[in-house]
Amino acid sequence: MSWINIIGYTGTALIALSITMNNIWRLRWINLFGAATFATYGFLVSAYPVLALNSFITLVDIYYLAQMSRRKDYFTLAEVPEGSYLFLNKFLEFYQADIARFFPEFTRDRIRSSQCVFILRNLVPVGLFIYEAQPGGVAEIHLDYVRPEYRDLKNARFLYAAQAESLQARGIHTFIARSRVKAHRNYLQKMGFETDPEDRTFFYKTLDGQRVSPNDISMPVEGHGK
Repeated sequence: MSWINIIGYTGTALIALSITMNNIWRLRWINLFGAATFATYGFLVSAYPVLALNSFITLVDIYYLAQMSRRKDYFTLAEVPEGSYLFLNKFLEFYQADIARFFPEFTRDRIRSSQCVFILRNLVPVGLFIYEAQPGGVAEIHLDYVRPEYRDLKNARFLYAAQAESLQARGIHTFIARSRVKAHRNYLQKMGFETDPEDRTFFYKTLDGQRVSPNDISMPVEGHGK
């Protein structure tokens, strides 16, 4: 196989991959690289219709990515009042299968003993955060879910920044979470969580930025709240 054909197949693969993305930001970026690569292939083999079409797609992707990067989203949090679980249950039911991918041990029976917070993005409910206060100023995360099309970490960054002050006022200084799901563990690390060296499924994050030892954290029994 010649290197020119490799370029063509690479462009095709990237374009095909892009249309499988739920996240529009990732779709645009992958499609951009795919179209640019395939346009290069069209130029190299003198297939000018292929070059023209994919050059146009590349420019369209660049335009929309620029628009998206300039757009300012409005974020806010909405706590679910105790006993008002109608929409909460509808949300959990609708996204049940996707939630199970990242939180396979999550059950609804923990809702009544936990704080439930919706993440709103431009007043659209895009995520759900459920945590339970534990002794010693610790908040155990039972669910930290965002709808597939909004997974760009902006929601999470706002959530943890916005929650920090209010939780510290309640005497909570550390988030803890457990996960055996690789994608979720990677997410926790991106959000600044640290791993217990003796238990790789246990993660913790201090709200005030101070470094603590896992031994200083009151750890609930494994499986609690899942």
